[in-house]
Amino acid sequence: MEETVPAWILIAVAVLLAVLLVVPAAVYAWTLVRPHRIRTEIEIGASPEEVWRVLADFAAYPEWNPFIVSAEGEPRAGARLTNRLSGGGNDMTFSPTVLAAVPGRELRWIGRFVMPGIVDGEHYFLIEDLGGGRSRFVQGETFTGALVPFAGRLLDVAGDFARMNAALKARAERMAR
Repeated sequence: MEETVPAWILIAVAVLLAVLLVVPAAVYAWTLVRPHRIRTEIEIGASPEEVWRVLADFAAYPEWNPFIVSAEGEPRAGARLTNRLSGGGNDMTFSPTVLAAVPGRELRWIGRFVMPGIVDGEHYFLIEDLGGGRSRFVQGETFTGALVPFAGRLLDVAGDFARMNAALKARAERMAR
């Protein structure tokens, strides 16, 4: 004797699947329109080349960087890095992919939590030539993904960026003398 599944069970399963698939997709799409952005900047009394020399010297990060306390890999597009962050009382290691590396101008990477679309962070460092041996250093990140609206304070790292900016400024200015 063949048993049929009641219609209400089929409807419940369809609704559950829709919620599990559609809601995260909708939240992800929303973060593409309204991402969580952080942007910090500082003026540095050193040329863009001198600032780049400090930024791209990953081996020296443990000596001066209070936020990205170690970085391994090469600053070149397509390279995979291994970065260890220290901020807000938490340490985290992640492996972003370098999207751009233009000496004296830009370093950009993307890091992902678990898989694309969950929490994606596109981190950037921009170096602007102000002339006269001075630079503006801009550090920022754009977060998108299904969990971004729920991450709250975990993504509020502007203070950590500012600490790194100040440390980079001190090191670049000391090396420029």
